[in-house]
Amino acid sequence: MSTQVSQPPAQAYDGRSPFPRIQGVSVHAGQAALTATIVIAPFIALGVGIWLAWGTGITLTDLLLAAVFYIVTGLGVTVGFHRLLTHRSFTARPWLRVVLAVAGSMSFQGNLIDWVAVHRRHHAFTDQPGDPHSPYRYGTHLGGRLRGLAHAHVGWLFTSEPTSAAQYAPDLLRNDPVMLRVSRAFPALCAVSLLLPFAAGWAISGSLYGGLTAFIWAGLVRIALLQHVTWSVNSLCHMIGDHRHTTHHHDRATDLGPLALLSFGESWHNGHHSQPNCARHGRGPRQIDPSAALIGLFERLNWATNVHWHPPDVLHHHRTVAGKHTLRTGAHPTGGSSL
Repeated sequence: MSTQVSQPPAQAYDGRSPFPRIQGVSVHAGQAALTATIVIAPFIALGVGIWLAWGTGITLTDLLLAAVFYIVTGLGVTVGFHRLLTHRSFTARPWLRVVLAVAGSMSFQGNLIDWVAVHRRHHAFTDQPGDPHSPYRYGTHLGGRLRGLAHAHVGWLFTSEPTSAAQYAPDLLRNDPVMLRVSRAFPALCAVSLLLPFAAGWAISGSLYGGLTAFIWAGLVRIALLQHVTWSVNSLCHMIGDHRHTTHHHDRATDLGPLALLSFGESWHNGHHSQPNCARHGRGPRQIDPSAALIGLFERLNWATNVHWHPPDVLHHHRTVAGKHTLRTGAHPTGGSSL
């Protein structure tokens, strides 16, 4: 698990300056190489897939398998990693916790305990020194924001600022042996995430070539798409979109509608940051939130209990009259909550 790194005092931040650098930590070459492989390999696979499909197109089998694995692993992240394990917005039956944790682990976004720790740290220091992936890390001037956008999207994966799981996810690390075992099984679950599409493609098509193309499209390309949609919530959803709900000081999280379906409702990020433990991120009547719909289904089946559905009057209280903002540079009113 990650080691603890002390954070600079958030109260000294003026909302505009670059974050102070943390001294005394270094990048592990092996970890950086592994991260680079996970980030780059799916893009290489996309090129190979396009080359193989040139003149013939992508088969319906590959598209359907890619959609199925995208939905299963994506909801594993949004419903399992995020709303259940990070924010505890509902309580799931033990078997459902395991299913969601395994599905999320197959997304290639890191083991679940480190994922939870990083996200809780993000909420504790949103867009301030200490936030692991804020796009305002290099300041709010244009050059700083462009550099920060790249950092928030993927650059933070290569930084030397580890997050302490003992500090930010002690409930999982010390008191949840089942989730700890799932977390430790992350490499094996990544292998399963690639082998299952290959096996399914081979079985359905009856050929090794069908297995190979399924491996590319439903395996590696699917992983690339889901990764970049998730990372876009870190980057774009703090710079472009609506800010209609009150959040804590300096928090610039936005609602970005065009990403709603692909992110399963995660791009209603401003709504989420105003009330992090709410099971529904899309607050408006037209803000589609597939993850919340799935949690609602679990509740009706009695697989989920203690679901935090905040009543409309509470949601209205947290709504502000702010309009649409793009490439935001200023701080927002205090309020809302963090972890």
